[in-house]
Amino acid sequence: MLQYCTFEEKHMDFNQLDKCALFTGISTPDLEKIISVIPYRIRKFKAGALISQSGEPVNALLIVIKGTVKGEMVDEAGRVIKIEDIPAPGALAAAFIFGRKNNFPVNVIAVSEVEIMSVDRPDFLRLLMKNDIVLINFLNMISSRSQFLSEKIKFLNFKTIREKLAHFILQKAVKDKSSIILDMTQYELAEFFGVARPSVSRALHDLELEGYIEAEGKSIRILDKIGLSGLIAD
Repeated sequence: MLQYCTFEEKHMDFNQLDKCALFTGISTPDLEKIISVIPYRIRKFKAGALISQSGEPVNALLIVIKGTVKGEMVDEAGRVIKIEDIPAPGALAAAFIFGRKNNFPVNVIAVSEVEIMSVDRPDFLRLLMKNDIVLINFLNMISSRSQFLSEKIKFLNFKTIREKLAHFILQKAVKDKSSIILDMTQYELAEFFGVARPSVSRALHDLELEGYIEAEGKSIRILDKIGLSGLIAD
């Protein structure tokens, strides 16, 4: 069972924080001034620790400033489905800080040793009211998250691994190119799809046998883009 493990200290790595999308357009000196007047905590987690559980309230802005976390959900059949990896300096559940149902939609787990900056919601709200750049960046962030979650819901509605794999390959393909390099191993794809690794291997092999793709390691060449699109058509 996952164990929750954390402690707090007052320390900030601004070289990492100024890369966060929330602070785009703000110089490091200005960012240091902004952060210096905001109450915050640094929380540390060991690899494998449960950071937040699905259903817990989101009471603070959480930014990963070191390491990587992952979001996972469990479906009705008990299968664990990885939603995404969030490396530093990504924000956690930014779209759920405000609203009526501001709860974590998934379990958040530390992939490696992780440090997270935590700013309580009232303090974060004051920051948004005082700084237009941070406010605009935050609105862009939650809009992008909404678009991502919309695509993820569409993806999860695909019933077969073939459909999921076809959609994944087409999403990675550039319009004027027919070749892609997968940024995941078959094990990671299986975790992303919520299936066993051999199932992904078989699905890739079937798509290749049927003439939709040509695969070699992580390199995939699309041979029949129209046919591949047809696999995920309504």
